Amino acid sequence: MSLQWNQHLIILPVLLPLLCGAVLIMINESRHQLKFAINLASILVQFAAAISLMKLTDTGLWHNNIGIYLAANWSAPFGIALAADRLAALMLLLTSVLAGAALLFSAMRWSRIGVHFHSLFQFLLMGINGAFLTHDLFNLFVFFEVMLAASYGLLLHGYNATRLRAGMQYIAINLAASLLFLIGVALIYASAGTLNMADLAGRIGSITGEDMFLLKVGVAVLAIAFLTKSAMWPLGFWLPTTYSAASPPVAAMLVLMTKVGAYVVLRVWLLVFSDDAGEAAGYGYNALLWGGMATILFGAAGMLASEGLGRMAGYAAIVSSGTLLAVVGYGQASLVTAGLYYLLGSTLAAGAFMLLIELIERIRKPGASVLALTMEAFAVDETPEETAGVGIPGALAFLGLAFAGCALVITGMPPLSGFIAKFGMFHALLHPDDPNILISGTTWALMALIVFSGLCGIIALMRFGVRTFWASGTITAPKLHVTEVASITLLLLLCIVLTLKAGPMFDYLQRTSADLHRPNHYVEQIRSTPTVPGVVQPGAMP
Repeated sequence: MSLQWNQHLIILPVLLPLLCGAVLIMINESRHQLKFAINLASILVQFAAAISLMKLTDTGLWHNNIGIYLAANWSAPFGIALAADRLAALMLLLTSVLAGAALLFSAMRWSRIGVHFHSLFQFLLMGINGAFLTHDLFNLFVFFEVMLAASYGLLLHGYNATRLRAGMQYIAINLAASLLFLIGVALIYASAGTLNMADLAGRIGSITGEDMFLLKVGVAVLAIAFLTKSAMWPLGFWLPTTYSAASPPVAAMLVLMTKVGAYVVLRVWLLVFSDDAGEAAGYGYNALLWGGMATILFGAAGMLASEGLGRMAGYAAIVSSGTLLAVVGYGQASLVTAGLYYLLGSTLAAGAFMLLIELIERIRKPGASVLALTMEAFAVDETPEETAGVGIPGALAFLGLAFAGCALVITGMPPLSGFIAKFGMFHALLHPDDPNILISGTTWALMALIVFSGLCGIIALMRFGVRTFWASGTITAPKLHVTEVASITLLLLLCIVLTLKAGPMFDYLQRTSADLHRPNHYVEQIRSTPTVPGVVQPGAMP
């Protein structure tokens, strides 16, 4: 048996950004256009690889629609196994799209401030892609650290005092989370004897007694690390400050990094703590559900209390993360389908929103916010000027429409994808997969929180929009570069495509959710994948 050519696509999203990042380090910083071209070419190739993996995992060409790549030709669980399924391929595609938009936005300014922006950007993609593909907890830690190390440099890129303070806080919190990650991994290995996720899922049903207790402690410690990165309350206090301080393209990528934590929780919990896990079946689901609901409430309150658009966007990301965690904790396949659709739309909209913030700030005068607040507090009445026949500059029209589009998706208002996602979640909650299950008070509470968070988002964003576009007096149209407009337009157009193609997307995501709820397929596929004969490396096991 030989390795099929298409199986090499699995390692390409990890290997390509690693090589490109190394090459970009050696190119002089004065050659901005060349570095940008190499970076963009790498992202386009990653985009093509993600599209190919989506087709390979959805057409039955691979057994169980799962592709396995055994690094160094060592069989699992001893070697490093990379696994591509529908969910991993979808997340790779989302990563390449958001990365392309962020890079395009940074072309004329942010990529030229400081040094090694392009190299760090590629190393960040390497870590994110590796986290989506790896099926081993220790290598997940390695990819997380690569991702975080690159994000440290990017967050401080073009640094100022505010960014430096936020960066130090971000670094300290993530270093503490990484320490917990290592402790959790060590405890899991001590109790189960493996760190391969599929192998752990296959063994967990036979673990009992003290080993099971140690395993649960290790998983709890590991969960704290994951939930810190996915901003569950109260572990997500760092996020609004970090988001508001980061440069726009970096903030857009931070939105995706928060979703990496939610992805790992989804992957590990549905695989390891399924109904086949014996004593550990369903472990931690209630904590995820109630923690997610508390996170939604915290994020909604934060949006209402925020005046700055950066912090408002950060709290919106917390609401999104809390919704995803609650979806995982609820433990229903149809709800996971709607949750994945929500993940796609909210990530694209939040990424566009992060890029839009800087453009909106260009039209706001330093005292505009104070003036608007004062007039609102004292009910100052201004007689509006005659506006008949006054044209709206194209830049202002674009900013207003883009702001409205982002607000509609983030808050879940019709007619865009955010509304469809929430409608799908409500339908799943009111129509359980098992018709014998009664709708509980927890279900109604979750639905109420989702509605409440959307209402808070509408109030907060509408308040900001009125103060910025209508109550600021005469506004000078800002200068926008075509790459800045194109990057935001691309992400919003994809939100519209998600809306128009909601039916096919839900069909794909339903198949994805069904795969996630069949953990035996992963266990069988990874354990049974043989090495390639005749290429055993010296010193390898016979």
